[in-house]
Amino acid sequence: MYAAPRVDFPDLMRGSESSDLMPEITISRIEVSVTVPMARVRLSHPPLNVIDVTMMRELQQALAEIESRPDISLILFEGDARAFSAGVDVKAHVPDQVHEMLTGFHEVIRAIVGSRKVTIAAVRGACLGGGAELASVCDLVYTARDATWGFPEIKLGCYPPVAAVALPTLVGAKRAAELILTGRQISGDEAVAIGLANRSIRAEELESVVRETVSQLSELSSAALSQAKKAIYAWDAIHFDKGLARAEKIYLEELIPTEDAREGIAAYLERRLPKWTGR
Repeated sequence: MYAAPRVDFPDLMRGSESSDLMPEITISRIEVSVTVPMARVRLSHPPLNVIDVTMMRELQQALAEIESRPDISLILFEGDARAFSAGVDVKAHVPDQVHEMLTGFHEVIRAIVGSRKVTIAAVRGACLGGGAELASVCDLVYTARDATWGFPEIKLGCYPPVAAVALPTLVGAKRAAELILTGRQISGDEAVAIGLANRSIRAEELESVVRETVSQLSELSSAALSQAKKAIYAWDAIHFDKGLARAEKIYLEELIPTEDAREGIAAYLERRLPKWTGR
């Protein structure tokens, strides 16, 4: 696997006894700021916060730095009003890039799933594909009612490996199958109704709801929160890691070599309808 270059976050690593507020840090695809005990990670890749390999590397490094800080117990992921994230860069699905893309993205997902911190996603706008996968593996998910959720990979001749493993536990096998096999998009309200998110509110109220939750969690023991989280996922964690490894293997070794997978990506990039052959 390609070795990601180190990205330093000096302000994240430097403590302060006089103030818990740290200056915001902009790398190139994300913005990281800390107000102890919370780290705020904003996806910042206009216009739709597409997750490319550069963003994956920055997320990997940021999460490692945050995880090392005992004074941080909460991580908030967010995008902007237009999009949480429209997903992983389609151009990276071509055969010579797909291995680096998939393993890099799954490293981010594993870091979130395995984090000792309580993770929160605040979703506005488009939350699709890899963006929806990232949000859905967070511990708490708050979404704008008019946000658009979906896993459209099947329309490109692909499938979402993280969703294939995580969604059946979150929403049930039948609902997971429908979302993955049809690529149907749903609102924030429906995401809550099926168990994909905790609460849906008007977009303009999302920040205050998140702030209220953060305030409640900040009053609790970070050690107790960490251990409670570990216990909640004790059973699922065993299956998630093995399941994701299996889904990743199928994707790389059995799906990507097919003619339809190549055709789906090519058709999208060439802005035309795909011509499926079933091979």
